[in-house]
Amino acid sequence: MAKRSITRSTSGEGNIIDMKTKKPVEVPSLPVICERIRYFREKAGLEQKAVARAIGVTPNAISNWENGRARPDINLIPDLCQVLDATLYELFDMEDPESRYSAQEKELIEKYRRLKPANRRLLETVVGEMTSLQEIEETPSLSRLMFYQRALAAGIGDPTEIDGRAIPIYLYEEQFLRSVGPHVSRRANCVFTVNGDSMEPDYYSGDLVLVERIPDAPVLSPGEIGAFIVGNETYIKKYSEEGLVSLNPRYRTMRFDNENRVYLIGRVLGKLDFSCVAAAEDIEKYRQLHGDIDQRSEKGTGGIQKSSRGEETEVICREYIDSYLR
Repeated sequence: MAKRSITRSTSGEGNIIDMKTKKPVEVPSLPVICERIRYFREKAGLEQKAVARAIGVTPNAISNWENGRARPDINLIPDLCQVLDATLYELFDMEDPESRYSAQEKELIEKYRRLKPANRRLLETVVGEMTSLQEIEETPSLSRLMFYQRALAAGIGDPTEIDGRAIPIYLYEEQFLRSVGPHVSRRANCVFTVNGDSMEPDYYSGDLVLVERIPDAPVLSPGEIGAFIVGNETYIKKYSEEGLVSLNPRYRTMRFDNENRVYLIGRVLGKLDFSCVAAAEDIEKYRQLHGDIDQRSEKGTGGIQKSSRGEETEVICREYIDSYLR
Protein backbone atom coordinates (compact mmCIF):
# COMPACT_ATOMS: atom_id res chain seq x y z
CA MET A 1 0.00 0.00 0.00
CA ALA A 2 1.39 3.41 -0.95
CA LYS A 3 1.99 5.74 1.94
CA ARG A 4 -0.69 8.40 2.21
CA SER A 5 0.53 11.85 3.19
CA ILE A 6 -0.95 15.11 4.34
CA THR A 7 0.41 18.62 4.68
CA ARG A 8 1.27 19.20 8.30
CA SER A 9 0.36 22.43 10.03
CA THR A 10 3.28 24.67 10.89
CA SER A 11 3.76 27.02 13.75
CA GLY A 12 2.70 30.56 13.02
CA GLU A 13 1.17 33.68 14.51
CA GLY A 14 -2.17 33.26 16.24
CA ASN A 15 -4.84 35.83 17.08
CA ILE A 16 -3.88 36.06 20.76
CA ILE A 17 -1.72 39.07 21.71
CA ASP A 18 1.00 38.93 24.36
CA MET A 19 0.38 42.11 26.41
CA LYS A 20 4.06 42.37 27.41
CA THR A 21 5.54 42.17 23.94
CA LYS A 22 2.48 43.48 22.08
CA LYS A 23 3.06 40.71 19.54
CA PRO A 24 0.89 37.75 18.47
CA VAL A 25 1.56 34.55 20.38
CA GLU A 26 3.16 31.84 18.24
CA VAL A 27 0.88 28.86 17.77
CA PRO A 28 2.76 25.53 17.91
CA SER A 29 2.17 22.90 15.26
CA LEU A 30 -0.05 19.96 16.14
CA PRO A 31 1.46 16.56 16.98
CA VAL A 32 1.50 14.13 14.05
CA ILE A 33 -1.10 11.76 15.45
CA CYS A 34 -3.55 14.61 16.05
CA GLU A 35 -3.33 15.72 12.42
CA ARG A 36 -3.56 12.10 11.24
CA ILE A 37 -6.73 11.36 13.20
CA ARG A 38 -8.46 14.36 11.64
CA TYR A 39 -7.12 13.55 8.16
CA PHE A 40 -8.25 9.91 8.11
CA ARG A 41 -11.60 10.70 9.78
CA GLU A 42 -12.43 13.27 7.12
CA LYS A 43 -11.09 11.01 4.39
CA ALA A 44 -13.45 8.25 5.56
CA GLY A 45 -16.37 10.76 5.68
CA LEU A 46 -17.01 10.15 9.38
CA GLU A 47 -18.31 12.57 11.99
CA GLN A 48 -16.55 12.83 15.34
CA LYS A 49 -19.61 11.29 16.96
CA ALA A 50 -19.42 8.22 14.73
CA VAL A 51 -15.76 7.63 15.54
CA ALA A 52 -16.41 8.18 19.27
CA ARG A 53 -19.33 5.72 19.27
CA ALA A 54 -17.28 3.05 17.43
CA ILE A 55 -14.38 3.07 19.89
CA GLY A 56 -16.34 3.83 23.07
CA VAL A 57 -15.34 7.41 23.90
CA THR A 58 -17.12 10.77 23.92
CA PRO A 59 -17.19 13.12 20.92
CA ASN A 60 -15.32 15.67 23.07
CA ALA A 61 -12.43 13.17 23.35
CA ILE A 62 -12.15 13.02 19.56
CA SER A 63 -12.23 16.82 19.36
CA ASN A 64 -9.52 17.12 22.00
CA TRP A 65 -7.30 14.64 20.13
CA GLU A 66 -7.66 16.46 16.82
CA ASN A 67 -6.95 19.87 18.41
CA GLY A 68 -3.88 18.60 20.25
CA ARG A 69 -5.33 19.08 23.74
CA ALA A 70 -5.06 15.36 24.53
CA ARG A 71 -3.78 12.07 23.10
CA PRO A 72 -5.67 8.80 22.65
CA ASP A 73 -4.97 6.02 25.14
CA ILE A 74 -2.59 3.47 23.68
CA ASN A 75 -5.16 0.71 24.21
CA LEU A 76 -7.53 2.52 21.84
CA ILE A 77 -5.04 2.72 18.95
CA PRO A 78 -5.93 -0.65 17.31
CA ASP A 79 -9.67 0.17 17.30
CA LEU A 80 -8.93 3.70 16.07
CA CYS A 81 -6.89 2.34 13.15
CA GLN A 82 -9.68 -0.04 12.21
CA VAL A 83 -12.38 2.66 12.27
CA LEU A 84 -10.25 5.14 10.30
CA ASP A 85 -9.08 2.46 7.83
CA ALA A 86 -5.43 3.35 8.49
CA THR A 87 -2.44 1.26 9.47
CA LEU A 88 -0.48 1.90 12.63
CA TYR A 89 2.42 3.19 10.53
CA GLU A 90 0.14 5.61 8.65
CA LEU A 91 -1.42 6.91 11.84
CA PHE A 92 2.00 7.76 13.29
CA ASP A 93 3.52 8.81 9.95
CA MET A 94 6.16 6.06 9.98
CA GLU A 95 7.54 3.94 7.16
CA ASP A 96 5.93 0.53 6.92
CA PRO A 97 8.73 -2.10 6.75
CA GLU A 98 6.58 -4.33 4.55
CA SER A 99 6.34 -1.59 1.92
CA ARG A 100 9.95 -2.40 0.99
CA TYR A 101 9.07 -5.98 -0.01
CA SER A 102 7.77 -7.06 -3.40
CA ALA A 103 4.63 -9.18 -3.74
CA GLN A 104 6.79 -12.28 -4.28
CA GLU A 105 8.86 -11.56 -1.17
CA LYS A 106 5.71 -11.09 0.92
CA GLU A 107 4.39 -14.41 -0.38
CA LEU A 108 7.60 -16.17 0.67
CA ILE A 109 7.38 -14.60 4.13
CA GLU A 110 3.82 -15.83 4.53
CA LYS A 111 4.85 -19.37 3.48
CA TYR A 112 7.75 -19.27 5.93
CA ARG A 113 5.38 -18.32 8.77
CA ARG A 114 3.21 -21.36 7.97
CA LEU A 115 6.16 -23.76 8.32
CA LYS A 116 6.64 -25.91 11.40
CA PRO A 117 9.61 -24.96 13.65
CA ALA A 118 11.73 -27.89 12.41
CA ASN A 119 11.16 -26.96 8.77
CA ARG A 120 11.94 -23.32 9.54
CA ARG A 121 15.32 -24.31 10.99
CA LEU A 122 16.06 -26.46 7.95
CA LEU A 123 15.18 -23.63 5.56
CA GLU A 124 17.28 -21.14 7.56
CA THR A 125 20.27 -23.51 7.36
CA VAL A 126 19.94 -23.96 3.60
CA VAL A 127 19.52 -20.23 2.97
CA GLY A 128 22.51 -19.43 5.19
CA GLU A 129 24.75 -21.89 3.35
CA MET A 130 23.60 -20.67 -0.07
CA THR A 131 24.19 -17.04 0.92
CA SER A 132 27.69 -17.78 2.21
CA LEU A 133 28.57 -19.80 -0.90
CA GLN A 134 27.29 -17.06 -3.21
CA GLU A 135 29.29 -14.43 -1.34
CA ILE A 136 32.47 -16.50 -1.67
CA GLU A 137 31.86 -17.31 -5.34
CA GLU A 138 31.49 -13.61 -6.11
CA THR A 139 35.01 -13.00 -4.82
CA PRO A 140 37.36 -11.98 -7.68
CA SER A 141 39.90 -14.53 -8.90
CA LEU A 142 43.36 -13.88 -7.47
CA SER A 143 46.92 -14.69 -8.52
CA ARG A 144 49.43 -15.58 -5.82
CA LEU A 145 53.03 -14.40 -6.07
CA MET A 146 55.78 -14.12 -3.44
CA PHE A 147 56.78 -10.74 -2.03
CA TYR A 148 60.29 -9.86 -0.80
CA GLN A 149 60.68 -6.79 1.36
CA ARG A 150 63.64 -4.60 0.47
CA ALA A 151 65.35 -5.20 3.84
CA LEU A 152 65.06 -8.98 3.72
CA ALA A 153 68.39 -9.54 1.94
CA ALA A 154 70.42 -7.93 4.71
CA GLY A 155 72.69 -10.55 6.28
CA ILE A 156 72.20 -13.13 3.52
CA GLY A 157 75.37 -14.94 2.59
CA ASP A 158 73.83 -17.91 0.80
CA PRO A 159 71.27 -16.90 -1.89
CA THR A 160 69.14 -19.96 -1.11
CA GLU A 161 68.32 -18.39 2.27
CA ILE A 162 66.13 -15.81 0.54
CA ASP A 163 63.51 -18.46 -0.24
CA GLY A 164 62.49 -18.70 3.40
CA ARG A 165 61.88 -14.96 3.62
CA ALA A 166 59.07 -14.54 1.12
CA ILE A 167 55.53 -13.42 1.98
CA PRO A 168 52.51 -14.29 -0.21
CA ILE A 169 51.06 -11.36 -2.13
CA TYR A 170 47.69 -11.72 -3.88
CA LEU A 171 46.78 -9.85 -7.06
CA TYR A 172 43.45 -9.38 -8.83
CA GLU A 173 43.90 -11.82 -11.70
CA GLU A 174 41.99 -10.01 -14.45
CA GLN A 175 43.38 -6.59 -13.53
CA PHE A 176 46.91 -7.99 -13.33
CA LEU A 177 46.51 -9.62 -16.76
CA ARG A 178 45.26 -6.38 -18.32
CA SER A 179 48.06 -4.41 -16.68
CA VAL A 180 51.09 -6.46 -17.80
CA GLY A 181 49.75 -8.79 -20.49
CA PRO A 182 49.66 -12.60 -20.60
CA HIS A 183 53.37 -13.04 -21.37
CA VAL A 184 54.52 -11.27 -18.19
CA SER A 185 51.67 -12.49 -15.97
CA ARG A 186 52.55 -16.14 -16.73
CA ARG A 187 56.29 -15.69 -16.07
CA ALA A 188 56.25 -13.47 -12.97
CA ASN A 189 56.48 -15.36 -9.71
CA CYS A 190 57.77 -12.83 -7.18
CA VAL A 191 57.72 -9.13 -6.31
CA PHE A 192 60.51 -6.88 -5.03
CA THR A 193 60.48 -3.30 -3.78
CA VAL A 194 62.86 -0.78 -5.33
CA ASN A 195 65.00 1.02 -2.77
CA GLY A 196 66.80 4.19 -3.84
CA ASP A 197 67.06 6.22 -7.05
CA SER A 198 69.83 4.37 -8.90
CA MET A 199 67.39 2.94 -11.48
CA GLU A 200 65.58 6.17 -12.28
CA PRO A 201 63.90 7.19 -14.51
CA ASP A 202 62.50 3.69 -15.20
CA TYR A 203 62.21 2.54 -11.59
CA TYR A 204 61.63 4.84 -8.63
CA SER A 205 62.13 4.15 -4.94
CA GLY A 206 59.05 2.39 -3.60
CA ASP A 207 58.05 0.86 -6.94
CA LEU A 208 57.05 -2.79 -6.95
CA VAL A 209 58.82 -4.85 -9.63
CA LEU A 210 57.88 -8.24 -11.04
CA VAL A 211 60.67 -10.80 -11.13
CA GLU A 212 61.00 -14.16 -12.87
CA ARG A 213 62.97 -16.30 -10.45
CA ILE A 214 65.71 -18.81 -11.30
CA PRO A 215 65.76 -21.52 -12.65
CA ASP A 216 63.09 -20.05 -14.95
CA ALA A 217 65.54 -17.22 -15.72
CA PRO A 218 68.96 -18.92 -15.33
CA VAL A 219 70.84 -16.37 -17.41
CA LEU A 220 70.47 -12.77 -18.49
CA SER A 221 71.45 -11.25 -21.78
CA PRO A 222 73.41 -7.99 -21.70
CA GLY A 223 71.01 -5.07 -21.41
CA GLU A 224 68.35 -6.96 -19.41
CA ILE A 225 67.32 -5.84 -15.94
CA GLY A 226 67.82 -8.34 -13.14
CA ALA A 227 67.57 -8.74 -9.38
CA PHE A 228 70.92 -9.63 -7.83
CA ILE A 229 72.54 -10.44 -4.52
CA VAL A 230 75.96 -8.85 -4.16
CA GLY A 231 77.62 -9.59 -0.86
CA ASN A 232 74.90 -9.12 1.71
CA GLU A 233 72.66 -6.77 -0.28
CA THR A 234 70.06 -7.08 -3.03
CA TYR A 235 70.12 -4.87 -6.10
CA ILE A 236 68.03 -4.25 -9.20
CA LYS A 237 70.44 -3.42 -12.01
CA LYS A 238 70.96 -3.67 -15.76
CA TYR A 239 73.31 -6.52 -16.61
CA SER A 240 76.35 -5.94 -18.78
CA GLU A 241 79.59 -7.82 -19.35
CA GLU A 242 81.44 -5.12 -17.39
CA GLY A 243 79.17 -5.37 -14.34
CA LEU A 244 75.86 -4.19 -12.97
CA VAL A 245 74.80 -0.87 -14.45
CA SER A 246 72.50 1.76 -12.91
CA LEU A 247 70.13 3.69 -15.19
CA ASN A 248 70.82 6.85 -13.20
CA PRO A 249 74.10 8.26 -14.59
CA ARG A 250 75.09 9.53 -11.15
CA TYR A 251 75.89 5.96 -10.07
CA ARG A 252 78.94 4.00 -11.14
CA THR A 253 78.87 0.53 -12.63
CA MET A 254 79.29 -2.22 -10.02
CA ARG A 255 82.28 -4.23 -11.24
CA PHE A 256 82.69 -7.96 -10.65
CA ASP A 257 85.72 -9.07 -8.65
CA ASN A 258 86.85 -12.09 -6.68
CA GLU A 259 85.93 -10.53 -3.34
CA ASN A 260 82.24 -9.97 -4.11
CA ARG A 261 80.24 -13.00 -5.14
CA VAL A 262 77.27 -12.08 -7.35
CA TYR A 263 74.11 -14.20 -7.47
CA LEU A 264 71.22 -13.83 -9.88
CA ILE A 265 67.80 -13.86 -8.20
CA GLY A 266 65.84 -13.46 -11.42
CA ARG A 267 64.88 -11.35 -14.41
CA VAL A 268 62.95 -8.12 -13.84
CA LEU A 269 59.88 -8.16 -16.08
CA GLY A 270 58.47 -4.73 -15.28
CA LYS A 271 56.58 -2.79 -12.63
CA LEU A 272 53.52 -3.94 -10.73
CA ASP A 273 50.62 -1.49 -10.55
CA PHE A 274 49.65 -0.95 -6.89
CA SER A 275 45.96 -1.21 -7.81
CA CYS A 276 46.46 -4.87 -8.76
CA VAL A 277 47.14 -5.83 -5.13
CA ALA A 278 44.04 -7.42 -3.60
CA ALA A 279 42.27 -6.07 -0.52
CA ALA A 280 42.40 -8.05 2.74
CA GLU A 281 38.69 -8.90 2.60
CA ASP A 282 38.95 -10.40 -0.88
CA ILE A 283 42.09 -12.36 0.06
CA GLU A 284 40.30 -13.79 3.07
CA LYS A 285 37.33 -14.95 1.01
CA TYR A 286 39.56 -16.34 -1.72
CA ARG A 287 41.61 -18.40 0.72
CA GLN A 288 38.48 -19.70 2.39
CA LEU A 289 37.15 -20.79 -1.00
CA HIS A 290 40.38 -22.62 -1.80
CA GLY A 291 40.71 -24.18 1.64
CA ASP A 292 44.19 -23.01 2.60
CA ILE A 293 43.30 -21.05 5.71
CA ASP A 294 41.90 -22.00 9.11
CA GLN A 295 41.44 -18.57 10.66
CA ARG A 296 40.22 -15.27 9.34
CA SER A 297 42.71 -12.55 8.49
CA GLU A 298 43.01 -9.34 10.44
CA LYS A 299 42.06 -6.57 8.05
CA GLY A 300 44.33 -3.65 7.45
CA THR A 301 47.58 -5.11 8.83
CA GLY A 302 48.72 -7.41 6.08
CA GLY A 303 46.95 -10.26 7.80
CA ILE A 304 48.49 -12.73 10.25
CA GLN A 305 47.12 -16.13 9.30
CA LYS A 306 47.14 -19.67 10.68
CA SER A 307 47.99 -22.27 8.06
CA SER A 308 46.60 -25.81 8.03
CA ARG A 309 49.78 -26.88 9.84
CA GLY A 310 49.22 -24.27 12.55
CA GLU A 311 52.09 -22.05 11.34
CA GLU A 312 51.69 -18.30 11.14
CA THR A 313 52.06 -16.83 7.67
CA GLU A 314 51.89 -13.12 6.82
CA VAL A 315 49.96 -12.00 3.77
CA ILE A 316 50.56 -8.80 1.80
CA CYS A 317 47.33 -6.98 0.94
CA ARG A 318 46.26 -3.60 -0.43
CA GLU A 319 45.96 -2.11 3.05
CA TYR A 320 49.55 -3.09 3.86
CA ILE A 321 50.82 -1.59 0.61
CA ASP A 322 48.97 1.68 1.23
CA SER A 323 50.17 1.94 4.83
CA TYR A 324 53.81 0.98 4.55
CA LEU A 325 55.02 1.14 0.95
CA ARG A 326 53.33 4.23 -0.51
